[in-house]
Amino acid sequence: MSQSTTVPPFSRRGFLAGCAGLTASCFASTLASPSARAATQDTSPSLRYCLNTSTINGSKLPLRTQIQVAADAGYDAVELWVRDIERFVEAGGTLRDLATELQDLGLGVDSAIAFGQWIVDDDQQRQAGLDQCQRDMETVRAIGARRIAAPPAGATKEPGLDLDKAAERYRELLDLGQSVDVQPQLELWGFSKNVSTLAEVLYIAAAAQHENACILLDVYHMYKGGNDFNNLGLIPATNMYCLHMNDYPAMPPRAEIGDKDRVYPGDGVAPLDSILQSLVRGGFAGTLSLELFNRSYWEQPPEDVAATGLKKMRASVERALA
Repeated sequence: MSQSTTVPPFSRRGFLAGCAGLTASCFASTLASPSARAATQDTSPSLRYCLNTSTINGSKLPLRTQIQVAADAGYDAVELWVRDIERFVEAGGTLRDLATELQDLGLGVDSAIAFGQWIVDDDQQRQAGLDQCQRDMETVRAIGARRIAAPPAGATKEPGLDLDKAAERYRELLDLGQSVDVQPQLELWGFSKNVSTLAEVLYIAAAAQHENACILLDVYHMYKGGNDFNNLGLIPATNMYCLHMNDYPAMPPRAEIGDKDRVYPGDGVAPLDSILQSLVRGGFAGTLSLELFNRSYWEQPPEDVAATGLKKMRASVERALA
């Protein structure tokens, strides 16, 4: 490790005080002169459009087909699943060739999806998870990626995870990522019993006290976790690099809704306008990654799904930030 993983003392009281200060600054911005507010509202960030390949991969498309579909549709980047990269290598492909192909297609790899259990309480299981995380980060770095999702894998079913310990573990993961030049993004999972709310991910990220701490949010997961979208203004979104874009229908109800129910942005009832506006006001200028698991989309030609998803993402941004 390049740094000590010992976390200096960090109190919930101090964290809440920091949130209060951040809220005060938001109020100060609100009370700024009309010209200052207009300047803020008129800012149109240069957002990147990314295809999380789960959106088209129900039919288990080969990795090279996935990236070709994304390039043909006009995306700026892809968010690949590490397990698909591993299958590609097992079939005889090389990471160097994949990196070259991505570059030739003009695609960035703005994030990647993996599930190392870095956060769990069991020491042996956690070490195995960290070892997996290191392998995963080395893999994605070899194809040009500098960020990877860090969800609370293994800490979803049983409540009671100590958030201070989670912060220590996230710091250790961040140190590991720093050693391989990849930034793990703490991901909110709406179905987790421990890391399903904005308050929880903000606390863990802040308590880790690491320069590379950042969060990864998802429209569906925020809804599933019972989050109040009005609180997105608390996020210092300059430390957020990716938003998983999707939408959700009014039915089934929150308690029953699942990944398969996600729909294209704009086809559901999510408050996408206010979500995007809040994040952009907070400094977000990163990547919107379309992540869907809709079975009906998987039955359609992947080229059509990718093109439709990009069109609807762009329309959502234009509407929100007009």
